[in-house]
Parts: sequence; C-alpha cells; structure tokens
Amino acid sequence: MRRRWRDGHRTLVVHGERGDVSVPLEIASSYRARTKGLLGRDTVDGALLLSPANSVHTFGMRFPIDVAYLDRRLNVIAVRTMKPGRLGLPRLRARHVLEAGGWAMAGWGVRVGGRVTVRAD
Repeated sequence: MRRRWRDGHRTLVVHGERGDVSVPLEIASSYRARTKGLLGRDTVDGALLLSPANSVHTFGMRFPIDVAYLDRRLNVIAVRTMKPGRLGLPRLRARHVLEAGGWAMAGWGVRVGGRVTVRAD
C-alpha cells in the first residue's frame, strides 16, 4: 500500500491507549517542502509529516523536536526527542517521519508499536 500525499494541511489521528487524539498536521511531500521541514520556525502547531523520508537532522533548528519514524502502514517504529544540531540515523523500515515540538508526542500517546492515521478535513 503506497501512500502519496500532496503538501498541505490535514489532521493526524493518534490511536492510543487513551483513545483517539486529533492533532493539526502539515504534510511535506514535495522535495522542497521536505528539505525545508521545520527549519526557520520558532514553533510548530501540531505536527509535520515528511513523506517519503526515513531520517532527519536538526541542524539549524531553534528548538528540540520529537521525531516518530513510521512504516508504510503508519505504524510507529521508533520515537526520539532530538536537540538542535543533531543527525538522526536512517531507519530501514521507515517510509515517513513525523515531527513535532519536543515532548509533545508523549502527551498525544505516540509510542513504538502504536498507529496513526491521516484524515482529510
């Protein structure tokens, strides 16, 4: 199942132990949008989905971010908090990367083995 999205805004739904949590989502699927990511921003409202992607870096970032690596079915295979100026290792099974402000994902219930979906509004 191959997922293709266009750059734009949607809603991320985190399916967790506390029930479903909806989060504003920005999709970066074009090369230009993926390359820019969260660079130059002071905050992020909700989350940013980079697709396709299997690694990220935080060089030039102004704040720590949470990073969740997702497989092709949007299952969470790893979650990390990265400080600015770091290089994340590529995840072989990852097809998408979800980014958010540092420590936000724990509050949403994003965890390894969990699942997320993308809802068009």
